[in-house]
This record gives sequence, C-alpha cells and structure tokens, in this order.
Amino acid sequence: MYPVEQSSTRLLLREITINDVDAVHAIYGDAEATKHLSFEPRTRDQVGQIIARSMVLATTEPRDEYCLAVDERDSGRLIGYARLALDPHQPRAATTGFALRPSAWGTGYGTETVRALLTLAFDSLGLHRVWAARAPLNAASHKTLLRAGMQEEGRIREHVFAHGAWRDSITYSILDHEWKAVPE
Repeated sequence: MYPVEQSSTRLLLREITINDVDAVHAIYGDAEATKHLSFEPRTRDQVGQIIARSMVLATTEPRDEYCLAVDERDSGRLIGYARLALDPHQPRAATTGFALRPSAWGTGYGTETVRALLTLAFDSLGLHRVWAARAPLNAASHKTLLRAGMQEEGRIREHVFAHGAWRDSITYSILDHEWKAVPE
C-alpha cells in the first residue's frame, strides 16, 4: 500500500521524503530524544541514509515496512518519526515504534501516534498482532503504550546494546480483536 496517509485528530502520518532529513535529524540526532531508544544519536548523513532506504522500501511489493513522518496537522511541522514493520516470521504480525521531538512530549502525541499506527495495522493492513518494546526506564512510553490499548507482556533480558551497555526491553502487544474493543 503506497502512499500511506493516516490521520488522527491532531496528527498526520505520511510517507517520509528526502525533504524531511533535517526535521528527522532534529530527533534522531538529539541526545535527549534518543536517550531511551535502541541507538545513539545519529549524524545527519546517517539520517539521510535511513530516509533514503525507507523511501525505497515504501515502493516495494509486497511492502513490509512503513516508515512515516508524524506531522502536526495544524502547523504541518514534522514532530516525529514512526515505524511499522511486518514480521517475516509471524503471519499478519508487526512491530512498531516511534520517536518524537522532546518539545512534543507530554502532549498526548505519543498515544495519538501509536493509535494511528494501530489503525493502519489493523484497519488498513488486516494484521492480527502488533507488538512494541521500550526501555525499562522510559516510564512515559509505558503509559503511552497502555493508553493506546496495548498490554504489557514481559521483559527481554539484555535485548539491546546502546549507550555502551546492554539493556532489557519491556514488551507490549495488542491483537486485532482487542483493538476493536479499544474506545476511541
């Protein structure tokens, strides 16, 4: 499915473009924004390579990865980067994740982003299961994933090597029939 545009009340998730490199780098290059992510801050060149790869993958058939810009609908400003990747080992399953500018934290945009990704996953792509993972110290992400309708599943021990050390990941998931029961 290309191109993707998924709207929510305040946000628009859309295909990423090469014009988004600086805005995504403002997130992926920021130490505060990447503190709980699975990687260290990226250079502008690395972000450009990620976006170029995402643009190529967006037009492959069948499509198995959706890397989307998260824009504020009112301002049109890119405030985040979101990803939904189909799992090649599990039918009708995907993993999801997102990152927002620190200036957008605490506004409910995280929950709105996850809900928009889940709408894409279940209502447009017909998936059965979506899962996500967070760093154990990222309490805000815990609240975001629960508010979006996901359930905590457990811990993957020493799952990610980032910032010079191994860290665990806390996992969450939601199933298609659970998504249908989540209030709007």
